[in-house]
Amino acid sequence: MEEDVLTTLKILIIGESGVGKSSLLLRFTEDSFNPDQSLTIGVDFKTKKLSIDGNTVRLAIWDTAGQERFRTLTPSYYRDAQGAILVYDVTSQATFSKLETWLSELDTYSTKSNIVKMVVGNKIDKAGREISREEGMKFARRHATLFIESSAKTKDGVQCAFEELVQKIIQTPGLWESTNGGKTFQVSDGPAEPSSCGGWQCTI
Repeated sequence: MEEDVLTTLKILIIGESGVGKSSLLLRFTEDSFNPDQSLTIGVDFKTKKLSIDGNTVRLAIWDTAGQERFRTLTPSYYRDAQGAILVYDVTSQATFSKLETWLSELDTYSTKSNIVKMVVGNKIDKAGREISREEGMKFARRHATLFIESSAKTKDGVQCAFEELVQKIIQTPGLWESTNGGKTFQVSDGPAEPSSCGGWQCTI
């Protein structure tokens, strides 16, 4: 029921065209995968409830198009977002190199200075890897973001990515507000370490 939802969080998925943003969203929200997924036109939007440590939050997830011609549509969608997932393709050096640009855009348009960021190296099921896990982790540490590798095709890391992002948002004071009568959210706050599903939480 509505009163069981602790809060609604706005999450962005950004990155270059073709890195699998829409596939990650579809896998997470509907547990399906379409190998012929078409490119996003402008912005796509889906919602999903997620249970973290016995509390339910609603995620409003915005999937933004990576093509340059749609970039003028996206700035308004950065507003009030509490979390952002920056996706690259581990088989494409070009998409990894563009993460700096996406981070800069996020910093420019985000209205929350403490927005939680996660870098996701997608398509680990594919042959021809160009970006090692170590390179991805090094980038994430340098920019103080969370990090995980994933495959929308095989499910690897997808659920974990969203769970870790939400958990970090909830742990960040002032980034969100409860919509459920003062109910509190308790999560562990131990040292950062590899999770059981292969994600790494980097020091922020």
